[in-house]
Amino acid sequence: MTLNGHNKHTKLARPSLGSFGRNEWAILGAPCTVIKLLADEVIKALAPDYKGAYADTTHADDVTNAPGRLGAGAVLEYTDQLQYSQLSYAAPLSPFQLRQHFSQADFVLVNGNHQQAKAQVLILDENKKASLQKRVSQLTNVELILVSDNINEVFDFIEEAVPNWRDIPVLKSDDLQGIVMFFKSKLIQNLPKINGLVLAGGKSQRMGFDKTAVKWHDKEQRYHVADMLRGFCNEVYISCRAEQQELVDKDYAVLPDTFTDLGPYGAILSAFRSEPDSAWLVVATDLPLLDETTIQHLVALRNPAAIATAYTSGFDGLPEPLITIWEPKSYPQLLAFLAQGYSCARKVLINSDTSLIPPANPDALTNVNTPDEHDRIKQLLHQKIASHD
Repeated sequence: MTLNGHNKHTKLARPSLGSFGRNEWAILGAPCTVIKLLADEVIKALAPDYKGAYADTTHADDVTNAPGRLGAGAVLEYTDQLQYSQLSYAAPLSPFQLRQHFSQADFVLVNGNHQQAKAQVLILDENKKASLQKRVSQLTNVELILVSDNINEVFDFIEEAVPNWRDIPVLKSDDLQGIVMFFKSKLIQNLPKINGLVLAGGKSQRMGFDKTAVKWHDKEQRYHVADMLRGFCNEVYISCRAEQQELVDKDYAVLPDTFTDLGPYGAILSAFRSEPDSAWLVVATDLPLLDETTIQHLVALRNPAAIATAYTSGFDGLPEPLITIWEPKSYPQLLAFLAQGYSCARKVLINSDTSLIPPANPDALTNVNTPDEHDRIKQLLHQKIASHD
């Protein structure tokens, strides 16, 4: 509600989510059993590379009582089934809760006979023609048409409801390979772009001077790192505190913290708040030995099915959070940890589905935080330069 043109709610960039997730398709036009079997086959075929999920509604007439402790009045029941975990809720899940639960899935297939999704896969079957006609209003974004053996032409009501139907791929309903390739191509096409984020908002208290401005390589380190990232990212931003914006060269895009007093954690959240559908290649400025080869290796081994792709530390074997590709699915995870009182990016990586890779050059991950470390690395760089002369 607005009063005299004033909007009392902060305008936020919302991720492009549907009922369940970013990539979701409702399959409709066939019996529920056919839809479930097709979903099984597609999820199984894509499982090596993508996390699939399925949404449906049970309609077994004999299920009248709530299961387990829900019938006794519990609002939630968690059961460790050893091979899988099960959560049962007493109350219906809101759209916000559903999206939270499905946030780690790369794609969601939906039984369109009971649930809706932002895109649809349409099965044309003469035996389900009348049923499909009742659901014409759900056909908001048909991306694939599957035809059964008993179909020779598209139904008249489909031509009317889907004006661009001639431009939509059409496959036989038993062409599993073609169907799987359709979904795979869509997931590749929808792969989140990578933006670069140079962490330059620290106060350098241990160093005693601004370490982002040290000229390890003929220019200030924050600009040196930003220039390296440009070859691998769609856009590159220098992350800083609000009061530092005017200190950054106008040739570089700035992304000030909107989650304040949280250090690097706040910088990552601020990046996702700005562009929640992008992946973020986050790099700290206190890595003077970092080179393009190390960045290229990380990008080449990116696993978008994980929440993040990170190097393991040569020191303790734990993830290096500040040279990491954070996927869009990590945004709700980061917020969830913050809600529980944690603001450690490494803790999120350790306790989440993170893809970890050993660094090709462990020395490239050496960070500098104190004057003694600064002097040691400076001397090492000078020796390298001298050896090349």
